[in-house]
Amino acid sequence: MTVLTQDRAPRPTAVALGLFDGVHLGHQAVLRGAAAHRGEGLLPAVFTFSAPSVAYKQHRPVQYLYTDRQKQQRLAALGMELIYSPLFPEIAPLTGEDFSARILRELMQAKVVVCGGDFRFGRNAAWGVEELVRLGQIHGYRVEVVPPVQLEGEQVSSRRIRQLLAQGQVDAAARLLGEDYRIGGVVEHGNQLGRTMGFPTLNQVFAPGQCAPRFGVYASLAYPEGRPMPAVTNIGIRPTIGDTSCPIGETYILDWEGSLYGREVDVALKQFLRPEQRFADVFALSRQLARDIAAARDYAAKN
Repeated sequence: MTVLTQDRAPRPTAVALGLFDGVHLGHQAVLRGAAAHRGEGLLPAVFTFSAPSVAYKQHRPVQYLYTDRQKQQRLAALGMELIYSPLFPEIAPLTGEDFSARILRELMQAKVVVCGGDFRFGRNAAWGVEELVRLGQIHGYRVEVVPPVQLEGEQVSSRRIRQLLAQGQVDAAARLLGEDYRIGGVVEHGNQLGRTMGFPTLNQVFAPGQCAPRFGVYASLAYPEGRPMPAVTNIGIRPTIGDTSCPIGETYILDWEGSLYGREVDVALKQFLRPEQRFADVFALSRQLARDIAAARDYAAKN
């Protein structure tokens, strides 16, 4: 995938429009709509925003699901070849007319634009799909509107996925995402407590503004070398040792040894095992970790 900055797209494009937070089943329908025009010689492209730069969506506070790296990986896997992902404040002042002319027509060379029916754009999100169709007639692109995707009687949405994650229902969130929910990020050095207890972990910090799932312990799959390995992951702020900073994911990979410091590693959360707890001391914590590992091992054996 090519990341567009201020250079013009190399050839005419079919552009999928949206925040694509999570790249869930509804987003995938929009992306497939853009990719379908590859046979016409159009480059499948995406206009989105850098996830951390969007603190509000349609005037509501929002926490982003996936990092830019994770989002770009998923967009590429769905056939997108070009992405323009500026910071939201860079685009927010543009009127709808300016967005259409400067971004879609000039920068992205759009010939087809694909979006959902609730897509909003322009300063204060004052322009919608009807205005986009009108502007497309002026600026030389055709607009295709993709209907919402329904699953189990509800519309698939990032908001619903965030609600499920807050409840620890990672299996239900995975159905809306079309794949397991994953945490990711660079493996950082921690306080080495897990290593001293015989359970060395991968430490991955959630960024400010990023959605964290329900605090607790999960059976998981880690991908230290691109292939899945059974693991157990704790999400939280480590109350036993008094850590009250940003949430952190601590993952112990079963039957695996190696150093992953400084590397990007994805960890798929499979099943919620128990809530985060405060223990009397590290010895009680160590005994519980052994039980968590046994539960994760049992889950892996059955699944």
